[in-house]
Amino acid sequence: MDFFIYLICLGVGLVFTLLTAFFGHMFGGGGHDAHVDGSGGHAEAGGDTSDMPGVSIFSPTVVTTFVTAFGGFGIIFHQIPATHSVFISAPLSALFAISTAGIVLWLLRQLFRSTQSSSESKISELAGTFGHIITPIPEKGVGEVAYVQGGSRYTAPAREESGMPVSAGAEVKIVRIVGSQFYVKSV
Repeated sequence: MDFFIYLICLGVGLVFTLLTAFFGHMFGGGGHDAHVDGSGGHAEAGGDTSDMPGVSIFSPTVVTTFVTAFGGFGIIFHQIPATHSVFISAPLSALFAISTAGIVLWLLRQLFRSTQSSSESKISELAGTFGHIITPIPEKGVGEVAYVQGGSRYTAPAREESGMPVSAGAEVKIVRIVGSQFYVKSV
């Protein structure tokens, strides 16, 4: 009887995986994310409280991996005379299935971490960066600086560090950032 339970788990897991792959390919795999019209927003929803978007411990991929691995390892352990008993094969199968699902979860999170990393500028890395003034900075006033970081061009409100005026086109060095204000020095 236990052999058939393992066989059913293996079969259900494989069938679910194949159906998910087929229907996900055919219908776009809508997934678990939602787009908010009008605001350009994007929301991720998952079954756990991790801050990693994309893969939850309760995702269908991880659950299916567990069920399939439980069935497959159960069949293997059932065939070995020393682990033939359901009291030995079931716990061993569960342990190996948890390990297999954990490896799949780790691999998917690594994949998503590298593919979903942000290309946005990191403010903490900007001190010492050179830029050009695109809107003149009047004496003790605010202008605008353009700078390049990570291959992308950004602009920000800028003040001259000592309060001196800076003309448009002048090369400057970003000295510090306070809130959204960039403090620059002429080069």
